[in-house]
Amino acid sequence: MSSRPTSATPALDRPAAPARPALIWTALVLVYVLWGSTYLGIRVAVESLPPLTSAALRFAAAAAVLALVLRLRRGPGALRVDRRQLGSAALVGVLLLAGGNGLVVLAESGPEGTALPSGIAALLVATVPLLVVLLRTGGGDRPRPWTFAGVALGFVGLVLLVLPSGGSTSVPLVGALTVVAGAVSWSVGSYLSNRIRMPDNPFVATVYEMVAGAAALAVIATVRGELNGFSPAEVTGRSWAALAYLMVAGSLVAFTAYVWLLAHAPISLVSTYAYVNPAVAVALGALLAAEPVTAQVLLGGAVIVAGVAVVVSTERPRRSAARAVDGAPPEPARR
Repeated sequence: MSSRPTSATPALDRPAAPARPALIWTALVLVYVLWGSTYLGIRVAVESLPPLTSAALRFAAAAAVLALVLRLRRGPGALRVDRRQLGSAALVGVLLLAGGNGLVVLAESGPEGTALPSGIAALLVATVPLLVVLLRTGGGDRPRPWTFAGVALGFVGLVLLVLPSGGSTSVPLVGALTVVAGAVSWSVGSYLSNRIRMPDNPFVATVYEMVAGAAALAVIATVRGELNGFSPAEVTGRSWAALAYLMVAGSLVAFTAYVWLLAHAPISLVSTYAYVNPAVAVALGALLAAEPVTAQVLLGGAVIVAGVAVVVSTERPRRSAARAVDGAPPEPARR
């Protein structure tokens, strides 16, 4: 999962000029491909890096770079927020990054046969928009009937995907449930981010979310004993490269493209990443990591993506100039 901006405010705090379709589609393809590829990046990073430690390093480094850019562009007060905004951003960051992303990283780590394939992890994370609809309903919102139909369809796909098949290609159940728990945490964080007082600027909010998430991940990694006997010399070059890719491509480039899209493109178009990212992740996992794509994965994944597509197409939330669009499908954490 990647850090999702919690406000749709344009980065330069002024009305956005009309963007050319070519720029919009370039940014959209970046979000599709880069966020879709982060699941495979996680799998490669945890081959020789401690899982939660790698996630903590990723978000700490990304936060430092983003904070530096904001400081250079906006001056000494760029990161100034009040205590309530800071606390809200920290809470959301822990839920999104430590809970949501951290559990995905754990699920993808481990020996062959117990680690969850990256493509399947992405398909399970795609249920986040469905979970947000349920949270909104519990909070008093009344989504459209077709939205509930999409939610039901998506959860049928979830059951089909994790249903034990008895073969060697069965989805690891513990890993699948771990990712579902992460999706729940991500959904709660996304839901709360639209209902508590967050920093007005999405980049500033993301800095504090990343710092809080990285700190929580580092604490949990320490408690788990991940660094006991760990030597950086044992980490392979491909794992370091994957971690650098996650920092730059996933947490900085794709995030910036997403925030830019929120200010320049229809939210209904931007939200399509919610069902394109899993397809990208499955394809990359199969092509670059030889992950098995069985009939069960194709069927369950197709039903999940169809359910998410129904939810996205029927919600069509209104854009807001100051807050994130209420009910917009959160990013698959993605990652």
